[in-house]
Amino acid sequence: MTLSKKPTTGMKDILPQEMRIRDYVIGVIQQTYADFGFTHIETPCVENIANLNCKAGGENEKLIFRILKRGEKLNLKDAQTEDDVTDLGLRYDLTVPLVRFYSNNSSTLPSPFKALQIGPVWRADRPQRGRFRQFYQCDIDILGEASDLAEIELITATTTTLGRLGFKNFVIRLNDRRMLKAMASYAGFSEDKYDDVFITLDKMDKIGIDGVKEELISAGYAADSVEKYLELFSLAEADKAGALKLISDKIGEFMDAEVSGGLSEIMASVEAAKAADFAIEFDPTLVRGMSYYTGPIFEVSMPEFGGSCGGGGRYDEMVGKFTGQSVPACGFSIGFERIVMLLLENGYEIPDEKEKVAFLVEKGIDSERLSAIMKEAADLRASGKQVMVSRMNKNKKFQRTQLEEQGYTQFKDFYREELKH
Repeated sequence: MTLSKKPTTGMKDILPQEMRIRDYVIGVIQQTYADFGFTHIETPCVENIANLNCKAGGENEKLIFRILKRGEKLNLKDAQTEDDVTDLGLRYDLTVPLVRFYSNNSSTLPSPFKALQIGPVWRADRPQRGRFRQFYQCDIDILGEASDLAEIELITATTTTLGRLGFKNFVIRLNDRRMLKAMASYAGFSEDKYDDVFITLDKMDKIGIDGVKEELISAGYAADSVEKYLELFSLAEADKAGALKLISDKIGEFMDAEVSGGLSEIMASVEAAKAADFAIEFDPTLVRGMSYYTGPIFEVSMPEFGGSCGGGGRYDEMVGKFTGQSVPACGFSIGFERIVMLLLENGYEIPDEKEKVAFLVEKGIDSERLSAIMKEAADLRASGKQVMVSRMNKNKKFQRTQLEEQGYTQFKDFYREELKH
């Protein structure tokens, strides 16, 4: 069998330059979220296949990397479906594992519980720019808080993090699944067709309002319902600042007043507390694909990427799938890989990085002198510098060039004693 030196499709090796940026970004994320009271936790990469297939992950459930049963449990001869030969799978996001974690440990956790998770997830997806089959997610979640204080905290913490990484002029788009359903009900769509209508609506930014109209008509929906539905979005487009009130007034009794009131409160509070340069706005076309969302939903749009770099929302019913008891829950996930990609493409330099010193030691230095060199390096590290001790190459000029590319600015050469005279 021929061995391959390349990573498998949809996965990648991470070189030192990118790894430095990734480590720095993770450090900023952890520190910023800690400032907001979030607690760092970790969950396993592998989950029971029943958990991953619990109808909470939407389309992602079709992208699970399944794990074969082992030993005597694996019976390929009589297997008829995938479930007959698999019992575990690699997690496709961090939300389902978090909910399982909370359900298993809630008696020992504070309420509300503010969780931070950073880790790899896997999806058998088609790779493209900024999207891989193995990638890192970074999630913050608040469980046990029913009020919109959870949404306000999540959005404020996330936007503060993005600001500390140098991002600006991004937009937080905000909507509510209850408003989406009320708008569909007002237009006359049947409840069992809501998800199909929302899938088409989610294409608005790609095919426009005329494209959405054509697709809904082609799907067999009544023309008067489609017209009535799209009129709401035309109203919102004509007056973006007043869109929330316009739509709320138009659909009237189809939606509780607390929905629009909550969205207004979230926007006002985030605007008052923001520590970065961004805008927050109501967007009635925002859908978010996950079927588990039950209330406010939000997304980060970045001009540099031309799309979303994070999102989340409220999912009050998911914990109940594990425990039988409803627990309010809300989360926000940063598009970690896309953020790192943008930083690398823009030549991001890590601010206030430690001064880097390289000790180049010629081969053949005696043991006593080598001990003194190592002591000198330790003293410099204690003073706050980063020191690498390395053997001196024959081509010292090329060696220095490589080290300079890694951020080393000071060099100290150590030769054998006899070469110094």
